[in-house]
Amino acid sequence: MQTIYVITTGGTIEKEYSERYGVVVNFSQKIGDFLKRLRLPDCDVHVVPLMNKDSLEMTSDDRAALVGEVAKLLPRNCPIVITHGTDTLVESGIQIERSLPNLSVPVILTGAMTPLGFDSSDGLQNLTESLFAARLLGPGAHVVFHGQVIPVSLARKDKEKGTFVRAE
Repeated sequence: MQTIYVITTGGTIEKEYSERYGVVVNFSQKIGDFLKRLRLPDCDVHVVPLMNKDSLEMTSDDRAALVGEVAKLLPRNCPIVITHGTDTLVESGIQIERSLPNLSVPVILTGAMTPLGFDSSDGLQNLTESLFAARLLGPGAHVVFHGQVIPVSLARKDKEKGTFVRAE
């Protein structure tokens, strides 16, 4: 049985529409509910809710907390998936790489351009691909998004294409 830890930080993947405010917001955590929809018979997924923020609102203290959570999980020698807002996902991934230069497991960062539960959401696809990639990739920080695996240091968000691309 493979164990994978999923650290949730919020971002678009967990946003929902607020009728009260007329906008999408990070009010609740949805990753656990969506993981229950997947058939993962030989995988034990542990959700670690860290925060629920739009990534543009993340502070240096929030990134330090994320690095601290990754560091705390590393001795368990299990892959780690981080759900994160796309605007600063790469920034957090690079912070993890700089702070923890000798990663012993794959650390996957993923998110969504459209929230989970919305029509045409890419969230469940990216989450599923991240869980699969976490079982196959070697140690290091990677962005998994729309069928791609990109080392975090080479990943860039392309707003026009609505995805992540490899910056060479």
